[in-house]
Amino acid sequence: MEFYAYHGHFREEQIVGNRFLVDLWIETDMSKPAETDNLDDAVNYQVAYRLIRKEMEKKSNLLEHIAKRILDALFEGLEGIEKVRVKISKMNPPVGGKIDSVSVLLGRTSDGEYF
Repeated sequence: MEFYAYHGHFREEQIVGNRFLVDLWIETDMSKPAETDNLDDAVNYQVAYRLIRKEMEKKSNLLEHIAKRILDALFEGLEGIEKVRVKISKMNPPVGGKIDSVSVLLGRTSDGEYF
């Protein structure tokens, strides 16, 4: 997923904004939707996208904070997920030199443990 958002520690980042990429891994029991071919039995990716987009619209200083909010929103808004991992990458971050991106990878289990 790709978003233009206004996250960052520096004031300028929260004014000018930047491009962010979000990768998502969801673990769930897929036996029922694999058998029924029915979206109602599966994790709906459109709902996941909308939840992530909503969290990306809220300004944050740190990628870690955004990642935690996304994980919490997914567990609150989707049923049947067991484990989720999210990777957030800030493209061309202002670090004083040429760098393609910086990323944070955070996961959470259904019992609330972060990894």
